[in-house]
Amino acid sequence: MKKLLFSIIILLLMPASNIAQTVTLIFTGRNDADDSYVQLDRVEIVNISKVWQETIYWPDTILTMQYGDGINDGESITIVPKLQLSQNTPNPFNGSTDVMLTVADEGAVTVEITDLNGHIVTALSPTALPCGIHQFHVDLAVGGTYVMTARQNGKKTSIKMMNHGGGSENGIEYVGIVQTLYDASTTPKSDIRLVTDNLFEYGDLMEFIGSATFDGIEYESQVIMQHQGQDTVIKLVFLTIEDPCEGTPTLTDIDGNVYHTIALGNQCWMKENLRVTRFADSTEIPVSYNEYSGTSPYRYVPLNNESNVITDGYLYNWPATTRNVVSTANPSGVQGVCPTGWHVPSEAEWSQLTGYVWRQEQYLCNGNSESAFIAKALADTTGWRECTEECAVGNDQSSNNATLFSAVPAGNYGGNQFTYGQDAAFWTTTATNEYHAKIFYLNYYWAWVTAESLNRPYGFSVRCVKD
Repeated sequence: MKKLLFSIIILLLMPASNIAQTVTLIFTGRNDADDSYVQLDRVEIVNISKVWQETIYWPDTILTMQYGDGINDGESITIVPKLQLSQNTPNPFNGSTDVMLTVADEGAVTVEITDLNGHIVTALSPTALPCGIHQFHVDLAVGGTYVMTARQNGKKTSIKMMNHGGGSENGIEYVGIVQTLYDASTTPKSDIRLVTDNLFEYGDLMEFIGSATFDGIEYESQVIMQHQGQDTVIKLVFLTIEDPCEGTPTLTDIDGNVYHTIALGNQCWMKENLRVTRFADSTEIPVSYNEYSGTSPYRYVPLNNESNVITDGYLYNWPATTRNVVSTANPSGVQGVCPTGWHVPSEAEWSQLTGYVWRQEQYLCNGNSESAFIAKALADTTGWRECTEECAVGNDQSSNNATLFSAVPAGNYGGNQFTYGQDAAFWTTTATNEYHAKIFYLNYYWAWVTAESLNRPYGFSVRCVKD
């Protein structure tokens, strides 16, 4: 049965206030299949730096945070967002990109794009827009740096954006309103439920996760963790999943991380890389930036940047992955670092997966069943280093991920050697000798998936299979 996961757009605005300087967070759920609106049941907001948490519930979708000493005891609070273009996403882009515009006042808005010489490339006729957050879609045919400018009632806001080329034509399309802003200029403070008294400072590390219900099943958005800034638009894209594992659309590890599942053939796989910090019996897996061992368990951070863990997971050495248990069986029977009810796959289980994909014509690059060119069907659509080799993962990445397996190029760790953005490598339980074990490997320059024998101290990604 077709199930939908949801994305959440987080718009962070720096408004002016007659009381204190504030940051307003506006949340909206989106269905990635057609970018349609999805009602959020709730949003959990965690300030990791200040150690506080707020949960807002539908119909509340806005949270205002104040710098400094918390909210004053005044009778009212003024929140007046300015006319503001948020940075386009993606940026740089290949022909097409999206932009959000915050409109605070009534009045016609004009939007235009110019090159660096000031020549107008494309423009949108004056359009009356209500107070709110509005989305525009931009197409540009020629590569280069451009300036997008919006004007209203004598106000002006501009952003720079970089196009690598590839668009069919130049144009600006108004997509629609994303979020209506409430008028808080005369609203008593007691009536505004979305103002937190918890302290906030620029640069605080924060975490957001939304929940929505579809077909009676509650789904969680992907977690976003970042140092909080201002005037920022973040869109977390969640794919439409055709076949989550029946009865197990998600699983949760001992740390509370939630993963989605994907059914391929007769196997049920995790759809994201493991990012747990403990074994299922609560034993800590030490994180390391310089230890390198083939016997003691360690986990490593992709590019030594913790923000990468959310999308890429941790990299684990073989002792952490399997707890030094070897298996060639199918299923392996080795729980290792996986959550209870799941296990680390053997080489035979990975071969079962790649064999299944190879036998499905829709997953073959150019439909060539003789080539076993299946890497693109397993690789995610973003993050890979670009290349021009036909059927390689890095070529025309938008055509990747036909299986929805979503392998991300988290790279590897081997004595401080990373290949982030270039490859995705996954441990198996199958050992070749006392020093080496098998991995399955995708590279941005290749069209195929390969099995190799690598040193056990290396750090690679882990995907688990349901028992």
